[in-house]
Amino acid sequence: MTAHGNRHALVFGASGLVGRHLILALAEAGADVTAAVRSAASGALVERWLRDHGLRRSIHLTIVDFDAPEIVEGGPAAFDTVTEIHNCAGSYRFGMTAQEARGANVGIVERLLDLAEDLPHLQRVVHISGYRVGGQDPATVPWSEDHRAAVYKELGAYEASKVESDAIFQARASSRSIPWTIVNPSSVIGDSATGESDQLIGLATTIEQLWNGTTAALPAGETTFLPVITVDYLASFMAAAAVDPDAEGKAYWILDDATPPLADLLTHVGRHLGARVPRLRMPVGVITRLPQWITKADPETLGFMSTDRYPTGSAIDFARRHGLEMPDVLVSLDRWADHLAAHRFGAAAADDRRFVDAGGLRTFELGAPGSDRLILPGLPVNADTWAEVAAGIGARAVDLPGLGLSDGTGVPDWDHWLPAILGEEPVHLIGHSIGAAAAVLAADRFPNRVKSLTLIAPFFLQAPTGGAARLTPIVRSVLRRADSARLSRRLTGSEASAAALASSAHDLRRRRARSVAQHLALASSSSWRAELQDALARFGGPVRVITGTDDPLTPEAIERVSSDPNVELASISDAGHHPQLTHVGALVDMLLRPTRGQRVADSSAALEAPRSTVR
Repeated sequence: MTAHGNRHALVFGASGLVGRHLILALAEAGADVTAAVRSAASGALVERWLRDHGLRRSIHLTIVDFDAPEIVEGGPAAFDTVTEIHNCAGSYRFGMTAQEARGANVGIVERLLDLAEDLPHLQRVVHISGYRVGGQDPATVPWSEDHRAAVYKELGAYEASKVESDAIFQARASSRSIPWTIVNPSSVIGDSATGESDQLIGLATTIEQLWNGTTAALPAGETTFLPVITVDYLASFMAAAAVDPDAEGKAYWILDDATPPLADLLTHVGRHLGARVPRLRMPVGVITRLPQWITKADPETLGFMSTDRYPTGSAIDFARRHGLEMPDVLVSLDRWADHLAAHRFGAAAADDRRFVDAGGLRTFELGAPGSDRLILPGLPVNADTWAEVAAGIGARAVDLPGLGLSDGTGVPDWDHWLPAILGEEPVHLIGHSIGAAAAVLAADRFPNRVKSLTLIAPFFLQAPTGGAARLTPIVRSVLRRADSARLSRRLTGSEASAAALASSAHDLRRRRARSVAQHLALASSSSWRAELQDALARFGGPVRVITGTDDPLTPEAIERVSSDPNVELASISDAGHHPQLTHVGALVDMLLRPTRGQRVADSSAALEAPRSTVR
């Protein structure tokens, strides 16, 4: 075998979930890496992802076209130093036609082996097959048309194409004396440390349905087994297998035998996400016979709900020899589920989204990690509506307990949640609406941890809402039925902010309408409003109060706070209660201005000082 230091790995499917992690593992093992990608733009994204994930050395890029006479530019002569090929390419997608699936999965294998045959220093091709399709008999190749039609009809296009490609890979590689190793991974989930994954098919879709509350029943039985494996473990296994002489000509089933039965897995993940887990359990045989409009599952996915077990012994022995440790499956599932939920199952693609632990509560946070600018959003919206403002001022925004994506019951959690979310280092605290109440209480209790206090549309300094806010069941019902356009009209007077409110409307439909209604009822309490006003008066640090001209403070509140020399009043022209939706630029400009840092000696001067207005 070639020494590890002389390794040159050519990775097909480099832009995919497994491919990217594999490049990291290969680079860590000292290999020179060429990533085969479909376009220059795709290659640039791969390089950026690798840099963001700590890779400091450069990789090579080549454009691959499996329909071209030469699938890589220059053909075999341009890759005569390649010692190993990793095939992560293919199409993991349900609903394809047989022709599409064969072209994506079988055709790629055939073309890739044509290239491999002519590489003079090639010592291994590592091919990803699958735990449900691996172990095919290469002696059956070539398949007859009747056999192919029967397999594709029975299994569906995706799984059948993987079965056929497994058989063809073994047959062609062996007949051409190409040294090979096959890995048969189970459902690949996110990174064991971060949960990161952008693969949103298969089990991820089932978890999304559970999170959305659209799952009516779980598969019954203690034997239904849908095993998982983390993407980083799979990548490390592949990198090691490519240079292990004993791995040549072998197939390894790579999965975690400790994966709970499917119903228990979904129950665990659902409870972790705070989703409503159905009590009803239905036999798999019944589920497979139900129409798709009831199961909400692609028919091709139902075959994966099986009681089968798999021959993992050789993979376990291999991992032991190479010091590969299987990560804890439940911890990995939790981290993966957190990543999926934080990114709203692909609807929110930004990288700066995560769950953090604050006082024992799983809390959603977006924006710059560790920033000393902390935004506490108001009602009935979530932290997502503050993403643009947070980016503009380098802040982080969090969902309050029981709101948005954060766990908890609401205001009763603030006592232990607030000190944890503040941290030990002083912060510039920015609170909006109900978030302004949390900010004031935090500043009152922990004044040494608050550099400055910015209150945006603080409800306790504004006119009380009508008595309807106390009718919690009615408010809850209205909120649950409000789509984003209706919510935008209610909050801003137009539908212009509907897109920005889509996630808030989703949260209200999913499970937050009750909590928001309870918070709104509490905000109408005259005694709590008075308590918050007194707490604000006790804070001696810099305070800025920002309102829209269409959503002013009461005259009494203006008189009261203006008499305090550390308070600055500012307004945004033509803005209402949600300037983060309607006046982002003006709000960002105002938040970037330094607050008044010292007390004004003459309080009468403060009374006469004009309010600043941003237009």
